[in-house]
Amino acid sequence: MKQNKANDCVKLYNGVEIPILGFGTWLVKNDVAPEVVKTALEVGYIHIDSAQAYGNEEGVGIAIRNSGVDRKNIFITSKVMAEIKDYETAKKSIELSLQKLGTDYIDLMLIHCPTPWKEYKTEGGYRYEKENLAVWKAMEEAYKEGKLRSIGVSNFNIDDIKNIMNNASIKPMVNQIPILLGYVQKDLIKFCFDNDIKVESYSPLGHGRLINNENVENIRKGLKSEFSLDMGTAELLLSYASSYSHIILPKASSREHMLDNMKFFIKLDDDVLKYIEDNFPQE
Repeated sequence: MKQNKANDCVKLYNGVEIPILGFGTWLVKNDVAPEVVKTALEVGYIHIDSAQAYGNEEGVGIAIRNSGVDRKNIFITSKVMAEIKDYETAKKSIELSLQKLGTDYIDLMLIHCPTPWKEYKTEGGYRYEKENLAVWKAMEEAYKEGKLRSIGVSNFNIDDIKNIMNNASIKPMVNQIPILLGYVQKDLIKFCFDNDIKVESYSPLGHGRLINNENVENIRKGLKSEFSLDMGTAELLLSYASSYSHIILPKASSREHMLDNMKFFIKLDDDVLKYIEDNFPQE
């Protein structure tokens, strides 16, 4: 098992390098984002994940400008809102994100969801195939103009990704999906790996609900006795998520938790993974 370093990167198929550890900013309000994100940059994060829907792009941009870190050494992700499903609105939203972030380019832009959020995970629901292609066209154009260094999707299933791959000139470079103990979409992950689409794991700590989970604590103790692996709870959860993904995006508000989340293994051994999953079944 290889221990992570905060600035380790993985290369997308277009040659752009993306740090394997990102700092998630969901629920970080715009007025506190300047301080929170500046702290994350101070402790060593160089990959900041934002989104139009988070409403904090301006605050993230302020933090980056006030951090003293050269812009070229920071990787910024944002996302086109899930509710935007047409070319013109998507194009304008990308320009607005650039303006709010105060940058000439965004390192990675994603379609936040294949459907509007109110329709997310609706069984047999409308998949917005033509609409996602229209949004993708706007992203492709911005990519070709140098405004976006890489483009991808988030929360897309296999059919949603195939729709882009079969009907667009550029396939997604990233799929950002939830990966956490008890919830791993293994078929989707394998599809992305097989097609050189990097997998990003969000919510690897289960929005914090796994931190004080009794089963997780028992697994942590078992790993220490069975495998001589003495890991903290966050380290265990992040190591687990990183074993199924290329990039992980934990959230934290305090400097202490930010530093704690920087400690994890890039990939756990198969026998360790089996032990964890045998003791924590899938949803």
